[in-house]
Amino acid sequence: MDGCIFLTTVTIVNEYRTARVAEVLSDFRTLQYYIAAAPTDPVETEDYHLDGYAALRQCALDGQHILNCAADTTVPQTSGGEEEQRKAELKQVLLDAYARRHEAQKIYLRQAAAQTWIQNRGQVLQGGRPSSSNRRQLRACDEQLRNELAQITDEMVYSELQVSDISLGRWTAEDPSMRAVQRWRRSRPRTI
Repeated sequence: MDGCIFLTTVTIVNEYRTARVAEVLSDFRTLQYYIAAAPTDPVETEDYHLDGYAALRQCALDGQHILNCAADTTVPQTSGGEEEQRKAELKQVLLDAYARRHEAQKIYLRQAAAQTWIQNRGQVLQGGRPSSSNRRQLRACDEQLRNELAQITDEMVYSELQVSDISLGRWTAEDPSMRAVQRWRRSRPRTI
C-alpha cells in the first residue's frame, strides 16, 4: 500500500514539475522575443561605439548565444523506476530552462538600461549633436548607464524572478538554486 501512495505522490509531483517547466520555458520564449526585437544600431553612425549601443549589441549577441547553446541532456539513471527516472529528467530540464530564463532576464534588464540611456541622451541632445554645452549632462547619462548595468547581478535577477513566480502563485518548491544556475552558465561554451 505504501508503494502505491509513493508512486501516486511522485506522479502528482511530476505533473507539477511538468507545469513548472512549461511556465519557465514560456517566460524564456517571451524574453527572447523582446531581446530579439530591441534595436542595436544608432541612427547616427558616429554613435556606434557609445556605451549604450555597445551594450545593446552585446545583449543581442548574448541573447542569440543563450538561445543557441545546447541543452545538457545528461540525466543520471535512477533505480526507483519509471516515475523516479521521469523526476530526474524533469529536474534536469527545469534547471536548463530556469538558467536560460535567468540569463535572458539579465539580458533584458541590460537592454532596458541601454534603451533608457538612449532616451535620456536624446532628451539632452534634443535633436542636436554633442557639444561642450551638453558634455556634462551626457557624461551623467553614461554614468547612470554604468551604475544601472552594475546593479544587474545574478543575485538581483534571481531574487526578482523568485518574487515574481511566488506572486503569480507558481509552484517553486524545486526551483534550482542560484548556485546551480551559475554552474549551468559556467558549463556553457562561452561566458555570458
